[in-house]
Amino acid sequence: MTSVLVVDDDHTVREVVVSYLRAAGHDVREAADGETALASMHDAPADLVVLDLMLPGIDGLEVARRLRADGDVPIIMLTALGSEVDRVVGLEHGADDYVTKPFSPRELVARVRTVLRRSGRVAEREEVLVVGEVRIEVDRRRTHAAGAEVALTSTEFDLLTHLMRAPGRVFTREQLLSAVWGYTASAGTRTVDVHVAQLRAKLGPASPIRTVRGVGYAADRP
Repeated sequence: MTSVLVVDDDHTVREVVVSYLRAAGHDVREAADGETALASMHDAPADLVVLDLMLPGIDGLEVARRLRADGDVPIIMLTALGSEVDRVVGLEHGADDYVTKPFSPRELVARVRTVLRRSGRVAEREEVLVVGEVRIEVDRRRTHAAGAEVALTSTEFDLLTHLMRAPGRVFTREQLLSAVWGYTASAGTRTVDVHVAQLRAKLGPASPIRTVRGVGYAADRP
């Protein structure tokens, strides 16, 4: 399991990024300022750092400079500044990639995976999830149920993947809305119920999705 340090002074941003990265299988730590981030890296170096540029105290550029002085940990800059000059400055200070707010959490997870692979810190292999008779090839976005391929929409696939990454864990509808639709989603929880019903119809008897009354849903072996 690869480790990622998320550094951002915005609690909401940290919460969303940490949630998505953990759902993708990473061991994630977080820090709200540059000084804490540097101390965390000194005590237990992470495999990659997601680093906000605008931090209280020691800013992101100085954190990146100090990290680069100590080693070659991959860094993805996360910032509200989006001009070409800002991107160039970030890259010159050692950033491996640059993501501008507002951003898609799913895109950030994909960039983390790409940078980790490019850095040689993770093996180039397909992530495969299996629960009962349902099998997901995550990178290829292919789903099989009872040996037959099933065509899912993008959202159906993301919802099923999120549930199957933590088999047995019960997610509330609100947690699924945040993780799958994004923290800015305005859809009500009925949206989750509709997509679960569609998944069950497509997966048939092999569907691993269990309803927990009064709480939400979980992926269990049927």
